[in-house]
Amino acid sequence: MALFKKRTVGKPGEWYYCLEHKKVEEGPDCPGKDRFGPYATRAEADHAMETARDRNLQWENDPKWHDAKARGADEG
Repeated sequence: MALFKKRTVGKPGEWYYCLEHKKVEEGPDCPGKDRFGPYATRAEADHAMETARDRNLQWENDPKWHDAKARGADEG
């Protein structure tokens, strides 16, 4: 018997999107490294991949990001 049991983090009532199983889960079903969340509702968790895609697109098109890269190239 293990002295310390390894357990996942999360609470029932919190919703997650599991990247491993590609499905919405409630509570601490899978390890934190394999999931997005927590989300307040099942619907929010169900759209986790779309939300991540939209945020990545915003970040990639952020003019501040491109300005910082240009400044670094000019200083070298």
